[in-house]
Amino acid sequence: MSDPAELRKVLVFYTGGTIGMKRNDHGVLVPASDVFVKKIRSCPELHDPELAEAYCVREHELITKIPSCPGPITYQVREYHPLLDSSNVSPREWVIIAKNIQENYNEFDGFVVLNGTDTLAYTSSILSFMFKNLAKPVVITGAQISIFEDPSDAKMNILSSLTFAGCSDIPEVCVYFGSKLMRGNRVRKVHTSQLDAFESLNYPVLAETGMHSRIHRGNTLQKSERGPLIIHNKLCEAVGVLFIFPTLTRTQLLSFLEPTLEGVVLVTYGSGNIPSHRQDLLDVLRNAVGRGIVVVNVTQCARGPVSVSYETGRCLQEIGVVSGHDITIEAAYAKLVVVCGMVRTSEERTELMKQVLRGEMTLL
Repeated sequence: MSDPAELRKVLVFYTGGTIGMKRNDHGVLVPASDVFVKKIRSCPELHDPELAEAYCVREHELITKIPSCPGPITYQVREYHPLLDSSNVSPREWVIIAKNIQENYNEFDGFVVLNGTDTLAYTSSILSFMFKNLAKPVVITGAQISIFEDPSDAKMNILSSLTFAGCSDIPEVCVYFGSKLMRGNRVRKVHTSQLDAFESLNYPVLAETGMHSRIHRGNTLQKSERGPLIIHNKLCEAVGVLFIFPTLTRTQLLSFLEPTLEGVVLVTYGSGNIPSHRQDLLDVLRNAVGRGIVVVNVTQCARGPVSVSYETGRCLQEIGVVSGHDITIEAAYAKLVVVCGMVRTSEERTELMKQVLRGEMTLL
């Protein structure tokens, strides 16, 4: 019998998404319950029956050997019910995922979350801010093509995610997709159908797979002696995202910034600009900040930070709008959701939004 101590243990949470969907009678992909694990078990790349016998793995476990890992990886897949199209993911599901990881934290070397691609960047961002003292890898992945289709990117994404979750010591929430491991709060979905659908737009990748796979240690968060894993599971849903556009009216802005709102991601032109001659808009924003709404300035551009290089950007800073620097829209939204749930006063919230909490932005 082989030594079980050699095994690396990973827990996989299957929440839904294209990765495990099947086509219905109309040829449309839909969530399919209780078939995903059976499919994985039938894939020799993802489960090795001979290894399972040699290591006496239990019936509900799977096992695979990856050349870059010192030993085999044994893993369990826990399927959520009901399975979700990722467009239907809500704060309720984010809290469930975080609690499930916390409940099993001491039993496994790492975790994989299978999530639909449409909201994957939101899920990875929100989890990164929900966890405090995270010392193990949490890898989020999905697929553009279902594992039940051929060819598919599902097998490689699962296999590589298992590798980083089980055999690396990267202490953060990551996204694996299209041969790249990226910081979870730095990614955006940039293509609807290509297999290389996600990019880390303003931060270098953490690792790459291929002929010469490697981890870029200088890009990962540093592991240090910290306390037990804590989750911030009180999420604030009174957060919104507003794009500035040329015909935006005072009435429209007033309607959006209603009194129940607590945080806003303001998505502005270029390096963080709005029309400086529109005093009506500036007055509405000033009043919103004055009554406690935290407003964060994020650029509409795919790459680059907001700054105060122009008069149109400086005027936002003067009325109390917080610079998001090079943070993504998804990460700014997620950070506000968590921060507004963590602390009560707008002053505390503003201060936290200015700080780098999980490597989500680069201060100028």
